Amino acid sequence: MTVSLLPLSGKAKVAGLIGWPVSHSRSPRLHGYWLAEHGIDGAYVPLPVQPDRVEAAVRGLAAAGLRGVNVTIPHKQTVLALCDEVDDTARRIGAANLLTFDGEKIRGANTDAFGFMENLKAGSPGFDASRAPAVLLGAGGGARAVAVGLLDAGLPELRLCNRNRARAERLAEDLGSSARVVPWEDRGAALAGAGLLVNSTSLGMSGQPALELSLDGLDSAAVVSDLVYSPLETPLLAAARAKGCTAVDGLGMLLHQGRPCFAAWFGPDPRVTPELRSYVLGGD
Repeated sequence: MTVSLLPLSGKAKVAGLIGWPVSHSRSPRLHGYWLAEHGIDGAYVPLPVQPDRVEAAVRGLAAAGLRGVNVTIPHKQTVLALCDEVDDTARRIGAANLLTFDGEKIRGANTDAFGFMENLKAGSPGFDASRAPAVLLGAGGGARAVAVGLLDAGLPELRLCNRNRARAERLAEDLGSSARVVPWEDRGAALAGAGLLVNSTSLGMSGQPALELSLDGLDSAAVVSDLVYSPLETPLLAAARAKGCTAVDGLGMLLHQGRPCFAAWFGPDPRVTPELRSYVLGGD
């Protein structure tokens, strides 16, 4: 597949991505595809911003007339203090991955919970979060987004397992009575009766230690989701498929979280298609 970007005019709409680093990100490829698909006079550019330069960069980009930026690690929490307005989801998650600029006014939002739930819906049609508890591995920013998305969808119980128990307890306290902490060493036992297992840790990612977890206690009707998408088929997802579970890879979360961002900056509500997945993975 070949994607041809249109030449930019002096009226081009420009957005970007700030983080440190950003060279690994697939977001420029994602938004570049949609810009070409919709024939938009616009651009999306990666912008490496050092942690001590975040405020200067964000205010400068707003003043320069950009439509807004995506925010990735390690700046998602830092940018909240710079926002004139913050949506409820970003406030509850404690991080923003989307900034929109109206003149020099900065609005913060978080589309990660939306991206996770849309990916879950696409990968497991008919999934109903209200039917059974979920087990969530991890307690970082991704875990917070997953937790908020699931609880908003009616999840009755969230079992949090994290290597750092204190971090899991802080997350559980923030989330309320539907969340409870399970010791990391008991993560296998926590699978009993769960309808969903989500890995939001880096375990199983290329170059990272393996996620050691037996799925013996998980019902074969359960759904298993891994936020890792490098590799796309993690050992956890391979084990889930072998057991008969529905496996949902992490790439779709990236793609779906980008939809409201693209719409906010450029107008159209874009689609997530097999062709898009292939292109973002580099198969052009």
